[in-house]
Amino acid sequence: MAQQVRVQNFTVSADGYGAGEGQSLERPFGAADPGELMAWALATASMPGMGRLDSSRGLDDRLVRDFGNGIGAEIMGAHKFSPHRGPWTDLEWQGWWGEDPPFHVPVFVMTHHERPSFTLSDTTFHFVSGEPAQVLEQALSAAGGGDVRLGGGAQSIRAFLDADLVDQLHVAVAPVELGAGSRLWTSPAELDDRFHHEEVPSATSGVVHHLLWRR
Repeated sequence: MAQQVRVQNFTVSADGYGAGEGQSLERPFGAADPGELMAWALATASMPGMGRLDSSRGLDDRLVRDFGNGIGAEIMGAHKFSPHRGPWTDLEWQGWWGEDPPFHVPVFVMTHHERPSFTLSDTTFHFVSGEPAQVLEQALSAAGGGDVRLGGGAQSIRAFLDADLVDQLHVAVAPVELGAGSRLWTSPAELDDRFHHEEVPSATSGVVHHLLWRR
């Protein structure tokens, strides 16, 4: 089976924003409250470091559990890795995830300012420039036959959508509004000309899961 490019468990607000304005080291999601935006995933039994015996084990949990299934590499935008803008000034800082990042595959960070690769646990971060198709070629080669996950943020995913390089998306729409920030879409219906599209509400968390796959 051919390798695919997938968006897994990406969450946006009801008005389409994946993060709010004002990102900083202390606030990776800017003005958005990640505990509110990501509540559906944080409450599941399969959320790494969060799951409890009384946690959700329904649809939300199944989707969280599928996060790494078949994934061989990830691509993320520079601002998912770091709030820094411009040339790197602190190479000692290595992301928000500590010594054991949750990716467990090679990660390609899209940036205009490259820096040396480094490894934490079983995750190696590569800092690469280029158009989406060029970065994707590198990630597919490193994925060992597995799929490539687009990890975000919203603008990076949108760049791959605009380049027609995405095969599948799972986007959870949370029942909160942000009003401004990094936007994935105005409405998911704007992708319906290119993707089959199903909406699956979660009775447990109140989010609506949007499942899209290429026509």
